[in-house]
Amino acid sequence: MDTSERIVGLPEMLAARERIASRVHRTPMLSSVAAASFVRDAHGIELADDGLYLKAEHLQKTGSFKPRGLTNRVLALDAAQRRSGIITVSAGNAAQAYAWAGASAGVAVTVVMPAAANRSKVDACLGYGAEVVLHGAHVGETFAEMERLVAERNLTFVHPFDDPDVIAGHGSVGFEILDDLPEVDVVVVGVGGGGLISGVAAAIKETRPATRVYGVEPDGSNAMQLALAAGEVVRIQPQTVADGLGAPFAGAWTLAMCQRYLDGLVVIDDATILAGVRFAAERTKQVLEPGGAAALAAVLFGRLPIASGERVCVVASGGNVEISRLGELIAAAAPLPSA
Repeated sequence: MDTSERIVGLPEMLAARERIASRVHRTPMLSSVAAASFVRDAHGIELADDGLYLKAEHLQKTGSFKPRGLTNRVLALDAAQRRSGIITVSAGNAAQAYAWAGASAGVAVTVVMPAAANRSKVDACLGYGAEVVLHGAHVGETFAEMERLVAERNLTFVHPFDDPDVIAGHGSVGFEILDDLPEVDVVVVGVGGGGLISGVAAAIKETRPATRVYGVEPDGSNAMQLALAAGEVVRIQPQTVADGLGAPFAGAWTLAMCQRYLDGLVVIDDATILAGVRFAAERTKQVLEPGGAAALAAVLFGRLPIASGERVCVVASGGNVEISRLGELIAAAAPLPSA
């Protein structure tokens, strides 16, 4: 696949950061001594500053990083598209973010979600004023219903991740990490369709090439791993507790970005991801959804090539966990590795 035309440049990302700055939060950078101590005891790695850094995107508007790129996409609509309204497909976080961004810009939003979508995410979309269509046993069927509605209602489809405006907006996360940690050595990001890691990796590698950027996928939703191996988009039927990372494919744009900028990608199972959820709640006092805890879990389980003395930042990408299921999710967590 020729990916030469599918790279979002630094100027576009810097422009997007400025465009959305007044509309989204500049999220804090947290530091966990408890996480760094665990990494030292379990893996013999002494992290710099005695802390593991967490970029707190779970504290972003709508509870995930998504409003950054999706606000940038909504602001790029032309007048006719604004009048007719937009539609997207999502397991939840992109749906919420488009619902919020559309409401903020006065644009009608329809979101198509799997029939078994997280109820709290459905309710959030409704609360932001979006029309919610629940359809499909998996995200592939949900995409098909979205395509039918586009044709029937003459709506503009706005992609949840595979779009240059979306990627450019997500690059603002990378810029903020470098603002707060200018000498960061390693940045770790959860991967679904790849929109977040594409923006973060490009912003960081184009600004500080020495920093390594790693992705983390669920082993039941490894579309990016398969796409990187095949050199082209691969469609899957994702099966993971981390619904925020349950993309049915990695897109052409995000594949091209990851091919250029990613230093590595690992896959971990659901029980390991849930151990990250449990650790975050117990030891850092932060509530993360499974997709938001995948990057943390990969570091805690020693799945990434990190050396003593390195400054490490994980992106806590979302906190939209259904509270009634939190006990069940924590109970299903894998035991943490021991020294």
